[in-house]
Parts: sequence; C-alpha cells; structure tokens
Amino acid sequence: MLRYLPFLLVLALWIYAFVDCLNTPEDEVRHLPKVVWVIVILLFGEVLVGPVAWLLTGRVRRTAAAGGAAADGHPGPGTGWVAPDDNPEFLKSLERDDPKTD
Repeated sequence: MLRYLPFLLVLALWIYAFVDCLNTPEDEVRHLPKVVWVIVILLFGEVLVGPVAWLLTGRVRRTAAAGGAAADGHPGPGTGWVAPDDNPEFLKSLERDDPKTD
C-alpha cells in the first residue's frame, strides 16, 4: 500500500490544480489564458510541472491582508463575510429596529 502513496499524492495534486484552475475566474488568472493553463495542467500533470506551475504562478494569491482584518482589527470594505456580532452596520440596524427602545 505504501508504494502507491507517491502516485496518489501526485494524482491528488493534479486533481486539485485542475479543479482550482476551472473554478478560478478568468480575471484572476495570470500569465496565460485559462484554457492554456488547463492544457498545461493536463499535459504536464504526471510530472508535477503543470500543477506546481499553476499553484505558484498561474493564479492570484490570496493573502491574509487581502482577505482578513485590517491593521486595527476591524474588517475593511470588501473583505468578505463578517460575523453579525462583528458587523457594526448590523448592530446599528438592531438598535434601530428594537421595539423596546420606543
């Protein structure tokens, strides 16, 4: 069973890179058109060149600064989903709609 492990790891990386490339929007693909990246991943997947090239250079990297909180700890505009108890707009809407304060 252990002798199949390298093959399974290569296959898992190949499938991950292929699905990730297909799910990546066209405007987030770098250096080559998306169709060319799919072909590169399919042709060079067995030797890991295609999937590794895609993961390192083909897509826009998402960093913690881009998708996380700002330096002050509060989420900035366009940072994605925020929990309701951390969303100041949501908390203000609760205060406005609260019938107990009338």
